[in-house]
Amino acid sequence: MPQLTPDQAIAEAQTGRLRPVYLVLGEELFFRQQVLGAIRKAVVGDAGVSLNEDQFVAGEADVRVVLGAARTLPMFGVRRLVTVRSLERWDKGDGDEPQTGVVHKPLDQLAEYAGNAPESTTLLLLADKLDNRRRLVATAKREGFLVVCASLPPHALPGWLRQRAREQGHALGANAAELLAELCGADLSVLSDALERVELFVGKDAEVTEAAVLECVANMQPGSVWDLVSAVGRRDAGAALAALDRVFEPGGGPRLVGLLCWSARQLIRFGSARRAGLAPEEAATRAGAPPFKARELNDQLRLLSLDRAERWLEALAQLDLDIKGGSRLPQKALLEAALLGFCR
Repeated sequence: MPQLTPDQAIAEAQTGRLRPVYLVLGEELFFRQQVLGAIRKAVVGDAGVSLNEDQFVAGEADVRVVLGAARTLPMFGVRRLVTVRSLERWDKGDGDEPQTGVVHKPLDQLAEYAGNAPESTTLLLLADKLDNRRRLVATAKREGFLVVCASLPPHALPGWLRQRAREQGHALGANAAELLAELCGADLSVLSDALERVELFVGKDAEVTEAAVLECVANMQPGSVWDLVSAVGRRDAGAALAALDRVFEPGGGPRLVGLLCWSARQLIRFGSARRAGLAPEEAATRAGAPPFKARELNDQLRLLSLDRAERWLEALAQLDLDIKGGSRLPQKALLEAALLGFCR
């Protein structure tokens, strides 16, 4: 039986078809919290405290206490929920216990429990990562109660944001979604919070635009930001430095690097589409830009080759590392040097 996705586990919880055990692994905390929230709501509802719920942290509680709680019958209800966090604290040793004799390792005891778990309890086991050789992981894969909460790759973040926006009744264009991902990074909790803030900013059912993302999430005036992007595209060093003075705020360097990365990727996609023979308006759409920006993008493309734009993207990756602690220079000085290097 294949492993479960977070959405599949949540769907099971929402329909009340809960399994006796779920092993939830993966470094994406946002997905883990969603699965935990859905399963908890299915078992104990919205109550803050329940007689039918126990929560433990591996390493702070004995596994025998956990299993005792899991085997306890529910009170005034049909199911109990037992949650164990930080399961990786029990993932120690070089291998499993021998098959003969008493099983002492906590993970092996959990694997044995899973083989004969009572239907009256849902045991929810949470961890960033476990050794795939462990009996518990092998059992979870074989029996189909493994839920994998892996981080999304960068290219999937805009699509994830657009789907969440649609669920909330908001339109979010591909370009605005990409900009939001560039500004906030890959942490889904941070992205979800930023999207919620900009949705509140634009109002019910309104479209989430690039300008709204800049003003609400990056705390930047859209006009000045477009001045910076346009000046960099034209390789106008004086105008770029003047625009940087207007938009820069202490600590805001990473957001500006994200903005420039977003702009460079858009130009690269536009140039690739033009090279493939598309008209400027079609190429702009392919790049995720509105058609009215086709002329500006075409003018920028005349000033530099695609190879140079790709090298600029590599330079921005290094600038991002420097701004986030790789260099002792002030953020603004690093940005000024990068802008001058590109416009030279």
